[in-house]
Parts: sequence; C-alpha cells; structure tokens
Amino acid sequence: MSDTPTSPAGHEVGLHAGVLDRLGQEIVSGTLAVDSVVRIDQLDERFGVSRSVVREAVRVLSSMGLVETRRRLGVRVLPSAQWNVFDPRVIRWRLDGPDREDQLVSLGELRRGFEPVAAELAADRATPDQCGAMAAAVMQMTVHAKSGDLVAYLEADKDFHRTMLEASGNEMLAALSSVVAEVLSGRTHHDLMPRTPNPAAIRLHGEVAQAIGSGDSKAASAAMAAIIDEASAAVRETKASGRRS
Repeated sequence: MSDTPTSPAGHEVGLHAGVLDRLGQEIVSGTLAVDSVVRIDQLDERFGVSRSVVREAVRVLSSMGLVETRRRLGVRVLPSAQWNVFDPRVIRWRLDGPDREDQLVSLGELRRGFEPVAAELAADRATPDQCGAMAAAVMQMTVHAKSGDLVAYLEADKDFHRTMLEASGNEMLAALSSVVAEVLSGRTHHDLMPRTPNPAAIRLHGEVAQAIGSGDSKAASAAMAAIIDEASAAVRETKASGRRS
C-alpha cells in the first residue's frame, strides 16, 4: 500500500523535500558560503526534523556535488565547479536566486548547442504519433496564448520540446528534456516571459513541427535555433527593462 501525504512515511518525505530545497537554495545563492561547514546536529535542530531526514537531504545534496561529508567535521559546502549543473533541482534553485537572468542566458547558450541538432535528427526519425503530438502542442500554445493562460501555455510548450527531443531518437538528447523544462518553467514563474506570448515564437514552433513532419532537417534545425534566439533575446530585454519577480 502506498504512503499517503498524511502517513508517517509520507510526512517524512515532505519534510525531507523541504529541508533539501532550503539547503539547496542557500548553497547555490551563496547564503551558505563555499567551504563553510555545518554539523548534522545543528541542521536537525535548526529545521526541527529528525536526524534521518537531515541525513537523507545531505545525501542527495552530496550526490549533486553541492556538499561533502567529513567524519568528525560535518558537512562542507563545495564550489560550483563541482556541482551537477544539469540536475533539474540545481537549475531550479539557481533560477530562484538573484542571478537568474544570467543563468537563463547560460542555459540558452546550452540549448543552442543541442536542440537544433535534436530537431535535425527528429526530421529523419520522428514517428507519425510524435509529429501529431508536436502539432497538437503548437495548437494548444496558440489557444492558451489568446486566453492569457500562461500556466497552460507553459505545459503545452514543455510538451512540445519534450516530444521533439524524444523524436530525435537519441536517448542522451531526450534526457535533456528536464533541463529544458526547468528553463521554460523558470521564465514563467519568475516573470521573465512576455505577459502575452510572442506570436513569432509560436509561429516558429509551428515551423519546427512542420519541418520535422515533412522531413526537412535543415529547416527544422534553423527554426529551432530561431526559437532559442528569440527566448534569449526576450530574457535580455526583460532584464534591461528592470522587471523582477
């Protein structure tokens, strides 16, 4: 029988997630400085949770390269060069911090390196179902842009990019869909997206879907690159305008 949110185990999972998020955000924002050391007993007292909850949170942070545990010393914060910057949770925490626009620009540069390639491959490998799913996602983006429902628009946008990456037929590229999803979510949740989605961006998504469906790899790649360029330009424009979440 699975744990419910009100069961003891489910409650502990919720506590673990809360401690993990707080510590993760403090580390990536610099509130907990590099090389600073905290003890497990200090953390369980601070958060008012059991030692097992804190140890599990520290274990996850260690797996991300954010901290290391030293016997008789405690938990040491590691420099960013050792972080797993591709972990969706690390991306989310960095986007929650003060340098989110710079992080989005960096992620845009990363996307520029793999999404056009994925679109090019998808033009040769996408299944009819995947082509249909991308076309449907573009239709949903159009509908939700007109209604002003940015949350629903975001979900359709994420569906489009996830399907496109999966359609590449390359499991490594498909695994990066969680990175793209965090980028898209971060733009929306931190008000770094136009209040009315850019019709040109939706049109470009349609061009990608059409090019993939017709097997035009060069057009698919070019349109996907244009999507990322448009998104990066929007972030820079928003940053220049002084809007903040």
